Amino acid sequence: MTYRPLFAVAALTLLAGCATDQPPPPSRGAPKVAVSQGPEFKTSDFAWATVAGKARIDGKLNYKAGEVAYSCAEAGVLLTPQTDWTRQRMVTLYKSADHAVLPAAEVRARTVRSNDYSAYVRRATCDPTGRFTFTNLPDGSFFAITVAKSATPGAGQDMAIMRHVKVSNGKVVEVKL
Repeated sequence: MTYRPLFAVAALTLLAGCATDQPPPPSRGAPKVAVSQGPEFKTSDFAWATVAGKARIDGKLNYKAGEVAYSCAEAGVLLTPQTDWTRQRMVTLYKSADHAVLPAAEVRARTVRSNDYSAYVRRATCDPTGRFTFTNLPDGSFFAITVAKSATPGAGQDMAIMRHVKVSNGKVVEVKL
């Protein structure tokens, strides 16, 4: 479903020099406004990620900000399959489709209600040493995401960490967040 807020259409019409209840002057023609909607969400794009494979991701959180070490102990790690739609979502949220470390509050502020793709997201939990594993992965590209907290309470803000990961040929891929 395409959604264009009414106020945005009205604002664009006004900016083009037209009143919303009157047609444009014949000599100018109707203003043409290109609205970029981004890739369409299609559940069929996620089908490849639902198949069991032989690849594995062994991950570890190694993030430090200056002298402040971070931990994901007992926190969740999400593994989102890459589709055109999720790639654009990562760019929107993290300003990158490769890797990013941003304050979690900043990422949450850019989060908008979207299509429900949670059925295709795999989940793991960081152990006390910051390690996590995803098994039985099909070949393909994913986004590994976690929220890390300062290992010293109050020493730093929560950080959202995202990294693009590609697995192939049933191999083990080591990932450092």
